[in-house]
Amino acid sequence: MDRALKNVTIQQMESLVNLVEERSFSRAAKKMCLTQPSLTKHIKNLEEETDARVVERKNTGAVLTPEGRILYECAKRMFKQIGDAGEKISRMKESESGSVYISASSIPATYILPRALKAFKDSHSDIQCHVKASDSDSALGMILDDEAEIGFVGRDIVHRQLNTIPLWKDRLVLITPASHRWHGREKVSPDEISKEPFVSRERGSATRKVLEEYLHKNTNLDLSGFNIACEMGSSEAIKEAVLDGLGISIISIHAVKREIGSGLLLEIPIEGCSIERKFYIIYKTGFGMMKHHGVFLDFIKDYELDTHHEK
Repeated sequence: MDRALKNVTIQQMESLVNLVEERSFSRAAKKMCLTQPSLTKHIKNLEEETDARVVERKNTGAVLTPEGRILYECAKRMFKQIGDAGEKISRMKESESGSVYISASSIPATYILPRALKAFKDSHSDIQCHVKASDSDSALGMILDDEAEIGFVGRDIVHRQLNTIPLWKDRLVLITPASHRWHGREKVSPDEISKEPFVSRERGSATRKVLEEYLHKNTNLDLSGFNIACEMGSSEAIKEAVLDGLGISIISIHAVKREIGSGLLLEIPIEGCSIERKFYIIYKTGFGMMKHHGVFLDFIKDYELDTHHEK
């Protein structure tokens, strides 16, 4: 009998509960919007699956057998638990408390989100944010694989499973050590940059992809033709490499505001070149968004970055 119970359906159990409460096949069928033969068939299938008679027809109506009483009590508990679960889910949807699981590429994760999340936490202390930092490709993968709910990436992504919303502006800038021989230059050409030892982001990085796309559309150069000294997996690693004299680089202004402001790094304009982009927020179109997710998205859409060093 235990093995047979695995094949019992919710509709069979619901038929049993309604039959007991209405004490009539016709009234129970009407309550369930079924024909009487359909309800009778559900009860018969339940008896076949359990290999036991569950109800007996009497002049006073349908009466449970001892086996039927066991199934009836089980069904009542089951439907109560289902009802309780539905109420809890409804309360969660209406509540502003909860957790937001975020994937973010390195620039937003390192230089933008910490300050934005501090401001968000000041006004929404009941919402917890969990951030996983990676490159843009990995951040996208975490959203598509349901490892994260909301993502921040450094390039526009067109994907049928995603909603993509533009957020903050960014500008890629040429940086050199303060002691570099280009100190004092008003600008340098892309061709000069390609010949200098260059520290690049790794493949999968949106910063690298944006730079490659710009070079392809606006110059006769390609990143593969640059004098690549090293590839780095984060903007912080690139800054350290440039500071130590390994080479020059082109990187987000958000990553180097502090170092440029303090004079540790130089920002040198690139002749005829302005590399701009936006950061985007992404989430799956089928994402079951609750109230706290909506609160977070509304806040982030309205959050304004410090525009110091923006041009």
